[in-house]
Amino acid sequence: MLNQHTDSVQALHITPPANRTESHLDLDEWRRQHTPNILGNDPKLMDVFRMIERVADTDCSILVSGESGTGKELIARAVHDASNRTEGPFIAVNCAAIPDNLLESELFGHARGAFTGATGARVGQFTAAHGGTLFLDEIGELPLALQAKLLRVLQEKHVQPVGESKGHDVDIRVITATNRDLESMVQEGTFREDLLYRLNVIPIELPALRERRNDIPELVGHFVMRTNEKRNRAITGVTAAAMAQLCNHAWPGNIRQLENVIERMVILRTQGHLDVCDLPARLQENGVPRTEQATTLPNNGIDLKDAVEQFENNLILQALERTGWNKNQAANILHMNRTTLVEKLKKKNLAMPLATAC
Repeated sequence: MLNQHTDSVQALHITPPANRTESHLDLDEWRRQHTPNILGNDPKLMDVFRMIERVADTDCSILVSGESGTGKELIARAVHDASNRTEGPFIAVNCAAIPDNLLESELFGHARGAFTGATGARVGQFTAAHGGTLFLDEIGELPLALQAKLLRVLQEKHVQPVGESKGHDVDIRVITATNRDLESMVQEGTFREDLLYRLNVIPIELPALRERRNDIPELVGHFVMRTNEKRNRAITGVTAAAMAQLCNHAWPGNIRQLENVIERMVILRTQGHLDVCDLPARLQENGVPRTEQATTLPNNGIDLKDAVEQFENNLILQALERTGWNKNQAANILHMNRTTLVEKLKKKNLAMPLATAC
């Protein structure tokens, strides 16, 4: 029966609209116009640019995935800038940075008196983004109850603020981003499958910095020049040895971590060339994060309490480095409350490491 069915299937031919036009800009010119702040020429990054060029003029939902610090908001802004909505607003919301009890009001707005403390009406971000683009970062942190309301808004293009009986239509494009595996969350029952389908019409995956090491020297040069100007410094270059260490590092925090490290080095060195001795201690060792190094049991035994304490310290520091020392995001990676993380940092006397002096 299956063979009889497939044998009867015929090809489908469709005539595209007569007014369909093709862009004749080459990719370099397109990048100069729409993504001047996204540096690098790695093939994986170039694939991302080609995807943006193809879909920017549509209103399709886009889901940008990638590790923390890879530049997901820059990609979302590039889509907006290259679209026909470029004259409209670009509104970015970090779903992980807003308490759950305030997130609904932040997104959809509320009427005066809608709840205790609502002394005035509030315009939600969906309404603020009317005519433009709304970027929802860390969409995996959205509570299930709000996921249902978000799905309805995406389907109907209609927003109903908290406490209002009637809502209003909105004209927006929604771009979301995540560093979590949403498909696994669907299997776990913590993310709606129908919402994932609605958000993931166009998937864009950003490569980690360790996957595009050839772009590191260009990024380093950019961050050095920008910090020189912002911090009134006079760094004139980076030695080959220091650049080799920078290129060989795993960069768990990706571009955000690299920017943080370079800014710190430039501030402390003040002038001349950055050298290996200006690097944070972890980068001076071998470029491998401590938590990636094997732990072996010494012949004379080990103090388990101290070893566990050191292991915990290393995980906390790596989470902080990965997020550019953003405690909210680091706590999220470690699956703990921000207050718990802050208390641990104080108790352990852990602070942002400074580069050693030559």
